[in-house]
Amino acid sequence: MRNLRLFVFYWVPVFVWMVLIFSASGDGASFQHSSRIIGPLLHWLFPNLSAAATNNVVLAVRKCAHLSEYAVLALLVWCARRKPAWKDTRPWRWSEAAEALWVAVLYAATDELHQTFVPSREGCLRDVMIDSTGAVVGLILLWLLGRWRKFW
Repeated sequence: MRNLRLFVFYWVPVFVWMVLIFSASGDGASFQHSSRIIGPLLHWLFPNLSAAATNNVVLAVRKCAHLSEYAVLALLVWCARRKPAWKDTRPWRWSEAAEALWVAVLYAATDELHQTFVPSREGCLRDVMIDSTGAVVGLILLWLLGRWRKFW
């Protein structure tokens, strides 16, 4: 029973997050659809913003979303792998971070492959690199947080 509880507590959030990423890879979250949300907001905030500038901002927001969603995925996988407890005194293990990173990178690659089958989307290596960078940044921030907590 304890193993089931640990699985639900640590691994179910990983799978739920993966499903959310997968669903965001469909047509509903394509550039055309997201620009319909972000564009009007930008024009409301900045009425004189050009169409080219609006597209650049939409693109930047979308790429930041890639970074953050894969940072969260890497952190969730790291937590599921490590199963940290409150006041955990175990030292940081780069091997655990590497495992979380590989899961995030492989999932990013399969996500981009999935996007090649969606008519309004395209799968590209650049996005895999952005996703992977997000996973690395998330894990480094986690490591820095652990170092900071030990210092204080």
